Amino acid sequence: MASSRVTVGLAAAAAALAGMALQVRANARRAEREHPPAGRFIHAGGIRLHYLEAGIGGPPVVLLHGNAVQAEDYVASGVFGLAAERHRVLAFDRPGYGYSERPRDRPWTAEAQAAVLAEALARLGIRRAIVVGHSWGTLTALALALNHPEAVGGLVLLSGYYFPTARADVAMISPTALPVLGDAIRYTVGPLVGRLMAPMMVRTMFAPAPVPAAFTSAVPTGMMLRPWQIKASAEDAAAMIPAAVALVERYGELSRLPVSIIAGAEDMVVDRDRQSARLHREIAASSLQVVSGLGHMVHHGAPDLVGQAIEAIAAPGQPVSAAMTASAVTAEEHTTDIG
Repeated sequence: MASSRVTVGLAAAAAALAGMALQVRANARRAEREHPPAGRFIHAGGIRLHYLEAGIGGPPVVLLHGNAVQAEDYVASGVFGLAAERHRVLAFDRPGYGYSERPRDRPWTAEAQAAVLAEALARLGIRRAIVVGHSWGTLTALALALNHPEAVGGLVLLSGYYFPTARADVAMISPTALPVLGDAIRYTVGPLVGRLMAPMMVRTMFAPAPVPAAFTSAVPTGMMLRPWQIKASAEDAAAMIPAAVALVERYGELSRLPVSIIAGAEDMVVDRDRQSARLHREIAASSLQVVSGLGHMVHHGAPDLVGQAIEAIAAPGQPVSAAMTASAVTAEEHTTDIG
């Protein structure tokens, strides 16, 4: 009798998990239907990358987003539009985010992501770009500058994590990156729990500033909670400390580049003194601006400051081409079930 009850219980649990998996997949597909890709695709490093492009002129500007979000974060902040007034600007979905692929064929370290982006930039005819990175995207930007110097002419680093420190969020989210167990979580309870936690997490990212409606519209929760994007976020969280360890001894090499560091004074995600201020001390020629009243999403509260940092690197005192903003081309048919 007891074994029968166990069997029935296991069957009921399996049925419940199967139902959750179907709902999670349906939610992900609905999010993609409601928010189709708005840019172009390019194949590089054996994967397909999605990117937004606008503007003309030079030097070109490349925008790399942080964890959990996608390229549209820069559109919502206004940085994309500001940069496009005077430059050719490209905002990439990093591998695994938005509509960029992230196959299981390699560890997606900062260096691996930078290698794919370097190939994409070369194919697009982009050299010596001003690379803007936010949060986790700063690690990719740094790896790009250090390992592919021909691709980078300057760095604008926003709310970055540069030096290894203990982080509770890594331990919390990393299990969803594990094989088998992580897959089970991501396709069942993970997105459902994430939907409950997402509003608080987003508020923390923006605090003490409010969450702007433009962000919620451009980076909807449904897109962030697709199982394959949860996987990318979890893998990046797990790789964050090792990425900083791998890069930290090489920061002195960046003295050859103009580097602008910007951080929110009230950042609740990354300690700006232990990260941004310390990096400024490590890179002798860098500049540091700490913005009071803003937190981790500093580019949303101070897009003009980011634009000024780009222009300071671009060619101070030299004429820039007149603004000519082009609309992004609608992307081809897509499939992103890769996680």
